[in-house]
Amino acid sequence: MTLTELPPTTAANRLDHLDALESQAIFIIREVAAELRNPVVLFSGGKDSVVVLHLVAKALAPAPFPFAVMHVDTGHNFQEVLDFRDLVVGKLGTRLVVASVQESIDQGRCADPGTGASRNRLQSVSLLDAIAEHGFDACFGGARRDEDKARAKERILSFRDEFGQWDPRNQRPELWHLYNGRVRPGEHVRVFPISDWTELDVWRYIEREGLDLPSIYFAHEREVVARDGMFLAVNEWVRPRANEIAEVRTVRFRTVGDASCTGAVASRASNVAEVIDEISASRITERGATRADDRFSDAAMEDRKREGYF
Repeated sequence: MTLTELPPTTAANRLDHLDALESQAIFIIREVAAELRNPVVLFSGGKDSVVVLHLVAKALAPAPFPFAVMHVDTGHNFQEVLDFRDLVVGKLGTRLVVASVQESIDQGRCADPGTGASRNRLQSVSLLDAIAEHGFDACFGGARRDEDKARAKERILSFRDEFGQWDPRNQRPELWHLYNGRVRPGEHVRVFPISDWTELDVWRYIEREGLDLPSIYFAHEREVVARDGMFLAVNEWVRPRANEIAEVRTVRFRTVGDASCTGAVASRASNVAEVIDEISASRITERGATRADDRFSDAAMEDRKREGYF
């Protein structure tokens, strides 16, 4: 068949939006798998890392899942998310590496911020130590550019120097979707296959692929306190202050993270389709609505990323 004989593009053979995003992500994953020696998949149990894990498995099928999975554990986790993490990794049949913030504190690698304080920033120490210990030269992550101004600056292959630091002024060009994964000993790259996806894209892909998520992503009753314009779950790290009243509300979480600073939103969305409808009408980003350590400072995420954060 010559070029002039190629069939015209029709609705039946045209890639839709999700197909195009998936195709790009799979291309990135395969490039990294071919170029790097020892990648690892970062997995928080959240929706974005669920999608990345699924894409990695899909990109390299029918081979068994080839990489270790790493969870950076703050010690302030929602139990539903930990249970989900163990279930998913068990089904994959791969190795789970837990980088423990509590162990980093116990070893004197970082200071305990105190009861009820966020440990998000401390994750950088545990993450970098685990990368060095296991010799990982690439870390697949679920960060998206629409989440935060700092993440909008970042390349799909984000180069980290021998100290694990990110310099936004020193990034590699990615013209025409060409990626340079070359690293020297001690250096590594963070790989973000879903950088160009939005929160809505992620949920629509979850719906299309039939992916499972932790139950806290859907409406449920939970004891919460209203604080800083969001609902924080009452637990061993979050207790009502003198002027606060704990009450049971129907809520869900738009993102998962350190339970001391990750808030819920009032919601009746009990399934994926209802979540999609809810997000479609929202004008507030998920982190802006539910992450106390990001919402009050534009520089918060960028400062953490310079230190080695995700």
